[in-house]
Amino acid sequence: MENNPAAIGKYCAYLRKSRADHDAELRGEGDTLERHRKLLSELSVKMKLPILKFYSEVVSGDTITDRPVMQELLRDVESGDWAGVFVVEVERLARGNTKDQGIVSDCFKYSGTKIITPAKVYDPENEFDEEYFEFGLFMARREYKTINRRLQRGRMASVKEGKFVSGTAPYGYRRVRLQGEKGYTLAVDEKEADVIRMIYDWYCYGVLLEDGTYKKLGADGIARRLDALCIPPRVSAQWSRATIRDMLCNPAYCGDVRFGYRASKKAICGGTVTCSRQTNESCQQNPGLHPAIISRSLFQKAQQQKTENRKYTVPSSSALQNPLSGLVYCKKCGSLMTRLAPGSRNPYAALKCPNRSCPNVSSPLFLIEEQIIRFLRDWLGICLLTPLPPDDTEPAVREIERLNASLKNSRQEMAKLQTQLNKTYTLLEQGIYTIEIFRERQQLLIRDMETLAQTADRWEEEIRRYEKLRNSDRLPPPQTLSLFDLYSSAGPETKNKLLKELIQKTEYEKTRPNTRGQLRNANFTLEIYPKLPRQHKRLAW
Repeated sequence: MENNPAAIGKYCAYLRKSRADHDAELRGEGDTLERHRKLLSELSVKMKLPILKFYSEVVSGDTITDRPVMQELLRDVESGDWAGVFVVEVERLARGNTKDQGIVSDCFKYSGTKIITPAKVYDPENEFDEEYFEFGLFMARREYKTINRRLQRGRMASVKEGKFVSGTAPYGYRRVRLQGEKGYTLAVDEKEADVIRMIYDWYCYGVLLEDGTYKKLGADGIARRLDALCIPPRVSAQWSRATIRDMLCNPAYCGDVRFGYRASKKAICGGTVTCSRQTNESCQQNPGLHPAIISRSLFQKAQQQKTENRKYTVPSSSALQNPLSGLVYCKKCGSLMTRLAPGSRNPYAALKCPNRSCPNVSSPLFLIEEQIIRFLRDWLGICLLTPLPPDDTEPAVREIERLNASLKNSRQEMAKLQTQLNKTYTLLEQGIYTIEIFRERQQLLIRDMETLAQTADRWEEEIRRYEKLRNSDRLPPPQTLSLFDLYSSAGPETKNKLLKELIQKTEYEKTRPNTRGQLRNANFTLEIYPKLPRQHKRLAW
């Protein structure tokens, strides 16, 4: 190694982990930054150049923009605060693209700041050292790209084998190491898995209301209901709509693994590189090694419902006015027909094509609805409703079972906390705990027990409500509940839900407007695509 590069000046050190260091830590080789700190400290003592400040980078980033400590170091170097910077190797300074390498190289060159490593001292004012330094940065970038390609290939191969390659397990699972081979898979966390099953049930089938009917919940409604039941999320204090949406489209819950669903995409905006994570529906997806929490059919039902909800949304502040919303399409241009509210010219609501250049003529909404209902009467015959949800399994029964399981878990947790609280008294009597430690532990345990008690009370209340609704006689017998009697007395939103259970879509065409006094003349054609077979006498809804 060369002699002391300078007799005066202030010196600092820059510490950063690499991917190889992270793997070494997993093998139990100790903390990387501490080992490097010790190495550079010994080198500074040997060279009689005391290190006055350590810049420790605890985040991993491909570019300087992603490394805030590196940005701070470069600002200080540009200001001439340091005569030299200690670093384990020059590759630690920059492994980014050519632009980042140029920024680092110019910063040290024009400030005259030396780079001191255990192998060599680089003087940027020396032409040969400058070339050697730039070549070292180039080789570091090449090594980074090679390692990254190898890592991505390995992750893709692991996904094909059904292994879980992400760092954090989704809610409802625990990440566990595979026995006898490399890689990880998922194990079911039964306490959280019950919450996942409830979420899919509420979304696909609905919750039981006071009038005996079921109402499907959206992501926001599910989040509010989970908060009301005092079911905590894994990280934050409250459930969010985005979290529920991610759960409803995560194939891990039906036993699959995927890779590259939210891949990072970089773009230049105003001269600055921005990174966004866009959804990639064509990402790699394979059957996983882990057990499923929900059935694949239920997962597919949730995806279908999510697609339908995305197409035909109504603002939460507005009530649905069109019972044919999302069902009638223009035969001429394929646009979804929309409702035209009553006005001074027409005292009735109309259904029209939103395409201004389309020649399709509008018609009264009630007239189109009448024709659709007439078709369904002929197609289905006398259709009786069965007040049972799909799969002949009442959601109330499943809900009660899960609430009872959650209540049992809460009581077990409360019993464990009570045992811990009793032990604190024993430790205080034995002199192991001081009065201060005892009071701190006591308050913490009591607060947790109070939270669990509130949760248990809320679940007991929900169980009693479901039991009452389940045993009530509000619903009429299935033999007396006619489909079309129900439809005639329902509101627009209920009518729309019922029609969507019966009809896939309807195509509408009308070439000539009605003449005066011929308002009820149905001079249009409808092509109706029903979901049920003809003369289906009994329907579960």
